[in-house]
Amino acid sequence: MKKIIRSYLRISLLLKITIALILGIIAGLMLGEQAAVLAPLGDLLIRLLTFLILPLIFFTLIVGVNQTTLGDLGRMGIKVFVYYTVSSALAIVVGLIVASIFEPGTGMHLTGSEKVDVPENPGIGSVLLNIVPSNIITAFTEMNLLGIIFTALVFGIAFSAMRANPTLSELGDIAMKIVTALNEASLLILRAILQYIPIGIFAIMANTVGSQGMDTLVSLGGMIGVFYIALLFHIVFYIVIMSLFKVPLHDFFKYARTPIATAFVTQSSTGTLPLTLEAAEKLNISKSLYSFSLPLGATVNMDGAAIRIAVSAVFAANISGNPLSLSDMLMVVLIGTLSSIGTAGVPGAGIIMIATVFVQLGLPMEAVALLTAIDALVGMGATALNVAGDLVGTSVIDQHEKRRRRNLHEPL
Repeated sequence: MKKIIRSYLRISLLLKITIALILGIIAGLMLGEQAAVLAPLGDLLIRLLTFLILPLIFFTLIVGVNQTTLGDLGRMGIKVFVYYTVSSALAIVVGLIVASIFEPGTGMHLTGSEKVDVPENPGIGSVLLNIVPSNIITAFTEMNLLGIIFTALVFGIAFSAMRANPTLSELGDIAMKIVTALNEASLLILRAILQYIPIGIFAIMANTVGSQGMDTLVSLGGMIGVFYIALLFHIVFYIVIMSLFKVPLHDFFKYARTPIATAFVTQSSTGTLPLTLEAAEKLNISKSLYSFSLPLGATVNMDGAAIRIAVSAVFAANISGNPLSLSDMLMVVLIGTLSSIGTAGVPGAGIIMIATVFVQLGLPMEAVALLTAIDALVGMGATALNVAGDLVGTSVIDQHEKRRRRNLHEPL
C-alpha cells in the first residue's frame, strides 16, 4: 500500500487531473444519473478548498501588506481595479463580435413554456457597503470576501504601524511572527489537499456529465460552441498582453494550469483561490500584490462571465427575431461591465448578470430558462477564464511594478 501511495504522489498533479477529467466524462456517460452516487466525493473537494479560503486570504494578505509600503499598496490597488474593469469590458466586446459572426440561436424559437426564477440583484451600492462588514465574525461566517479583504488590510496596516512604533515594535513583531507561522501552516495543509484534487475532480465531472447528459449538449450546442470560441479569442488577448509585458508564458501556463483546470470542473473562482494563490507564489509574483489582487479578482473580475453575458444577449435577441443593433451592443458593454461588479460573490451570479442585461434591453426573460439548462457546461469555461484572468492581470501588474522599480533603481 505504501508503495502505491508513493507512486501516486510522484505523478505530476496535472497528469492526475487530466486522467481524472477523462475518466469522469467516461463514468458520467456510462452511469448517467446514477453518477450522482459519486457526488459526495466532489462535495468533499469543494469543502476542503473552502476550508482553507479564509485563513489563506486573511493571513497571506496581512503578510503581504507588511512586505510593502502603503504608497505602493495604493498604487498597485489602482492598477488592479483599472485592469479588471478594462478587461471585463473587453471580454464583453470579444463575446459580442464572435457571437455576431456565428449568430447563435438563429432559427430557434421560444415555446412560451420556459420559466426561470432569477435571484434578486443586490446592486452595486449594496456590494460596496459589504466591503465594510458590520460585524467581523459575520464577514467570516458568511464568506464575505470583500469584507474579509478589508479586515485583513486594516489589521495588516495596524501591525505595520505597530512595528514602526518604538513603543509597540516588539508586540508588532510578535504578532507578525504568529501570523506568518499560521500562513505557513495553511500552505502546508494546502499541499496535502492537493493530493485529493484528482479524486474530487473525477467525481464532479462524472456527476456533471451524468446529470446534464448529451441531449442538452446537442440541443444548445451552437450556443455553447460560440461561447467557447469567444473564450479562445480572449485567451489570445491574454497571451498578447503577457507578451507585451514580458511575462514568461511557459512558466505562467506551467503553474496556472492547475487552478484553471480545477476552476473548470468545480465552477468556483472562490473555491479555487487556495490553488490560485499557490500558483502566484510559484510564479514569484510579489506577495504584497497577489495577496489582495487574487481574492479581489475572484470577487469582481469575471471575464468569462462577461463573455457569457455578451453571447447570451446575442442568442436571446436572435431567437426572439430582433438582432441587436450597435446601440444595443454598446448598452450590453456598459451594463454588463457594471453588473459583473454589482453581483460580486452572489449565488447564481451568472444568471443574475444575464437577467439584468436582458431587462435593460427588453430581451425575453424566457431565454434565461433555456440558458439555465446549459448553465453547468457554460459555467465551467466561464469560471476557468475568470481564474485565468485574475492570474494574467496580477502577472502583468507585477511585471509593470518590477519594471518601474528597475527604472527607479529600487530593490525588487
